[in-house]
Amino acid sequence: MLSTVKVRCHFCRKPFLTKKAYFVFNKEVGYHSFCSKECGYNHRKTGKWLICGNPNCEKKIYRNLAGISPFNYCSKSCAAIVNNQKYPKHPPRYCAYSGCKNMVKRVGSPFCSIKCGKLSKFKYTKEEIVTLIKEHVAKTNRVPPKREVPEISHKAIHLFGSWNNALTIAGLIPNRSHNNRMYKRLNGKAADGHLCDSVSEILIDNWLHKNKVKHSRNVPYPKTNHVADWAVNNDKVFVEYFGLANDSPRYDRTIKEKKLLCRNNRIKLIEIYPKDLYPKNLLDKRLFPVLK
Repeated sequence: MLSTVKVRCHFCRKPFLTKKAYFVFNKEVGYHSFCSKECGYNHRKTGKWLICGNPNCEKKIYRNLAGISPFNYCSKSCAAIVNNQKYPKHPPRYCAYSGCKNMVKRVGSPFCSIKCGKLSKFKYTKEEIVTLIKEHVAKTNRVPPKREVPEISHKAIHLFGSWNNALTIAGLIPNRSHNNRMYKRLNGKAADGHLCDSVSEILIDNWLHKNKVKHSRNVPYPKTNHVADWAVNNDKVFVEYFGLANDSPRYDRTIKEKKLLCRNNRIKLIEIYPKDLYPKNLLDKRLFPVLK
């Protein structure tokens, strides 16, 4: 049985037992004796323990002597935090749009978003928008829908929350909204006294009256409960304003039924859509070739 000898660890200086043959061999070749692999590994370390250069981190890190620099960090994120504070790529900037207080993060743009860039083109204030709405009402003698005045309606929606809110603040009664227009109708009078269900129908009725086209309102379709908006030429031509086309499945089904009824009964149908009225009134182009 090999004899043992008591020696001290060269690193931690704790005494421990080792085989005498190992001790003699190490002494002859100039090796040191260690109590564990960990002490042997730590003895071979030539670096230093440092503290992370990020003042908010304070983690301890080990660096070899060759790897020690004036600035030492435990991770890339800590290095980025410190370097971004020391050397900011772009100074902090506020959005160039007066109605926004966000910081600009996009490079090469004075606005924080594309939306603010578009809104900056409309330089009206709340008071100016209310004034423009009142001027338009005084000129046309009716409440304008938002698609009729896109140059101010977009900014009005941004400042007031909705176009109807802007109209209310201006002291006007809003037109039908998307939520109630299929169930509630707000009547208005055309120039000839006919009752109409919307501003758009008033525009069409006024065109017929102005151009001396004899017309009747709410004329029933043959053998059905459907009603045409207008009938001209002794009820041989129906004029319909399809204001909610592609907006309601029920409404679209009604449009198809009316078209089929006109074909079956040999009634000419003139279809008017919102694009024929807004933003530019195209009734002359749509109605003159047929009715004149």
